[in-house]
Amino acid sequence: MITLGHYVAVSGILFSLGLMGVIVRKNVLVIYMCLELMLTAAMLAFVAFSRFIGNIDGQVMVFFIITVAAAEVAVGLGIIVAWFRLRRSTSVADINNLRF
Repeated sequence: MITLGHYVAVSGILFSLGLMGVIVRKNVLVIYMCLELMLTAAMLAFVAFSRFIGNIDGQVMVFFIITVAAAEVAVGLGIIVAWFRLRRSTSVADINNLRF
């Protein structure tokens, strides 16, 4: 039987992988995907705790997180595409120099 500990362990592993990707990677798109992985890990933890407590509040919170994530994707990818069209690079080192 799958317990709450299993869900929390998977959520922790996903969050750790996302954090390592943010720290180690140099490509903005990969960093962005790792941030989304971390957000998904948090949503998994919310749903798991909500399910095992028997309260629906965590599942409602996930719907709000999904809404914010959709807006984040639209704005974030728009900024990344605009930067790529301007500089032809998605490297973090190029983004650190924001002077035009």
